[in-house]
Amino acid sequence: MAFPFTPITALTAFCCVMLFGCKKDKPGGVPLTPLDISINVNNPAYADLAVPGGWLYLSGGSLGLIVYRAGMSDFVAMDRHCPYQTSELCRVVVDDSEIIARDTTCCHSAFLITDGSVVEGPAALNLQRYHTSFNGTILRIYN
Repeated sequence: MAFPFTPITALTAFCCVMLFGCKKDKPGGVPLTPLDISINVNNPAYADLAVPGGWLYLSGGSLGLIVYRAGMSDFVAMDRHCPYQTSELCRVVVDDSEIIARDTTCCHSAFLITDGSVVEGPAALNLQRYHTSFNGTILRIYN
């Protein structure tokens, strides 16, 4: 026996998809922000990136960036916008350990600056990472 297709069944199906398919204000996600910047790491303004293990804040992304030098030619660039909430007040800051970035204003989640991974919730998503390329002098950060 085939199910009859009528305008009412189509309307009912459409309403179910819209009702159950839409997300409400659920925690998570950083607004997509176009980014393409380049810096000369030999510039004294970026001296904190001169050696592996160094980090600094840069403008860009949604609420700014944390850039971490993981190795001689490896960099990690992450958005400072906490992925748990979309409020523009939810920005992570690197704490005194200089290895953990914390959201001290909204959810109090903590993330490793070495890769942006969550070390303390309630955030379940890592910090938004951006692509990097390095030619020995110029660091490019982009998405």
